[in-house]
Amino acid sequence: MRLTKMSHSCVRLERDGRALVIDPGGFTEPDAAVGAEAVLVTHEHPDHFDEGRLRAALEADPATEIWTLRAVAEQLTAAFPGRVHTVGHGDTFTAAGFDVEVHGELHAVIHPDIPRVTNVGYLVDGGAVFHPGDALTVPDRPVRTLMLPVMAPWNKISEVIDYVREVRPERAYDIHDALLTDLARPIYDRQIGALGGTDHLRLEPRASVEL
Repeated sequence: MRLTKMSHSCVRLERDGRALVIDPGGFTEPDAAVGAEAVLVTHEHPDHFDEGRLRAALEADPATEIWTLRAVAEQLTAAFPGRVHTVGHGDTFTAAGFDVEVHGELHAVIHPDIPRVTNVGYLVDGGAVFHPGDALTVPDRPVRTLMLPVMAPWNKISEVIDYVREVRPERAYDIHDALLTDLARPIYDRQIGALGGTDHLRLEPRASVEL
């Protein structure tokens, strides 16, 4: 499996000429989902879900399908019948040749006065990769590669470190990092790397690694 980190929270997984993309939102390159057979969306916030880009991807390739939660699916289903699939916690499915399990239900708390939206995470190929979206969801099975939300309005670094400790992945790659400045990155790298208890890694946008 090849993992390519796109900007912010978007990742692209490829194997045997087939591609699956997770969370190509508004902070991500416009072509992030081009050529993808499957697109997974964790929740409705615009840095994870860009309706215009997803509509363009669906219109450009009639084979492209989307798996997402109800709040997102309702915005696309009518225009693309049969190609937008609604999922929730506990569901399993196969997309672009990858086996996917759905974990989690709610977005992390931003502030008590802000209502929590639904959010799901996607566990790919039995734990090869886990993308939690905007929540610190811990799957009930081992995770080899954790996509780690390192910087957001809803988290702080102590929570990020404790999350890595609880999931105990073999390695953790940064996502949700578009708001993290270059000045702050060494601090995050040093503290998560020293205290997380696993290999803490970072990829530049469009960089790839073989898993």
